[in-house]
Amino acid sequence: MADLFDSDLPPKKPAGPRPLADRLRPRALSQVIGQQQVLGPDAPLGAMLASGSLSSLVFWGPPGVGKTTIARLLANESDLHFVQISAIFTGVPDLRKVFEAAKIRRANGQGTLLFVDEIHRFNKAQQDGFLPYMEDGTILLVGATTENPSFELNAALLSRSQVLILTRLNEDDLELLAQRAEAELGRALPLDTPARAALINMADGDGRSLLNLIEQIAGWKTDKPLGVDTLTSRLMKRAAKYDKSGDEHYNLISALHKSVRGSDPDAALYWLARMLTGGEDPRYLARRIVRMAVEDIGLADPQAQHVCLQAWETYERLGSPEGELALGQAVTYLALAPKSNAGYVAFKAAMVAAKKTGSEPPPAHILNAPTTLMKEQGFGAGYAYDHDAEDGFSGQDYFPEGMKRGIYYLPVDRGFERDLKKRLDFFAGLRAKRKARQN
Repeated sequence: MADLFDSDLPPKKPAGPRPLADRLRPRALSQVIGQQQVLGPDAPLGAMLASGSLSSLVFWGPPGVGKTTIARLLANESDLHFVQISAIFTGVPDLRKVFEAAKIRRANGQGTLLFVDEIHRFNKAQQDGFLPYMEDGTILLVGATTENPSFELNAALLSRSQVLILTRLNEDDLELLAQRAEAELGRALPLDTPARAALINMADGDGRSLLNLIEQIAGWKTDKPLGVDTLTSRLMKRAAKYDKSGDEHYNLISALHKSVRGSDPDAALYWLARMLTGGEDPRYLARRIVRMAVEDIGLADPQAQHVCLQAWETYERLGSPEGELALGQAVTYLALAPKSNAGYVAFKAAMVAAKKTGSEPPPAHILNAPTTLMKEQGFGAGYAYDHDAEDGFSGQDYFPEGMKRGIYYLPVDRGFERDLKKRLDFFAGLRAKRKARQN
């Protein structure tokens, strides 16, 4: 932990040229690019600074969007001593030293803004260790995390902090950052317009990544602007930001599912491609696609489930990348299929009813009676064989005796369920006639 208290030490002489990202670090919050949903005059941080009532914060967002920079500038503008630690490299003894140093500063009239990078790496007990120092004002905590705080931070810490969401920089933000880099370097990037757009796209919303790429490009010597092909051949292709076990995984599969449900094949294909290019297991996607067919298309198009199962089987036979085309076709089919969740809703309702009446036996008339004793007990007595009844329908009650008849399946007037609705209405009419005759 040699660098734990760097902010307390005299500045070191630089060992070499400062990286471009460090040279362009904003010196005031007004110079921060993007994040106006947090920094604007009517946004949370803007309002806090205007009122002088800064509270503990948690910055939630992807890498390279300014979490560390904003925390450092908050300290500057609030006249707080800035201390930065990382949860990856910091243990309990180190934290005690941080808190003791903050107490001394407080006694001397200066507060401490403690910036904790990757705060979600601390376990719940370690997170509790911050609470007394937050409550008595020893520190103003600013945590940074790329993970969902609702899942990774304990309730006590969250209740004492305000969570602010920082987002990826958009194309305009990244272009402005590129222009600042060119001004700092004193020359324009040697790229033509399409190559410049490709460079912005490569950064994928990450400002630090863009500056690192620009730093590489700035050293290239060329007599004319370079095109996209040259740019991509000289730069290693940057891997997509996709965590197969984290929030991004669940966010993207949700986006795919909702695009299918919303009958948008283009969006559905895009999110499928995002997951595949991010390294998602196609077999996981195949399972989820079948689930979509059952949950959101259902009996409005019974063929949809077969299409998805065949796509899964095709993938198993062909593998990647050829088999992935079958998954794309299945997603397209689902997005354009008539939608109904009537079967899904009916099953959930039946499950609720089953849990409430789990010990109720079937009515005696539909029980088999293979033994004399069971016949004497009335098992099977009065059962009507539907094939012998008029219209092939007896209209008997198959629910437990004394249980009110449940109505769970309510088909929609779309796709094949139109026909199923007609059949359901037909049988309901016959049942009502049978009941009227009995009365």
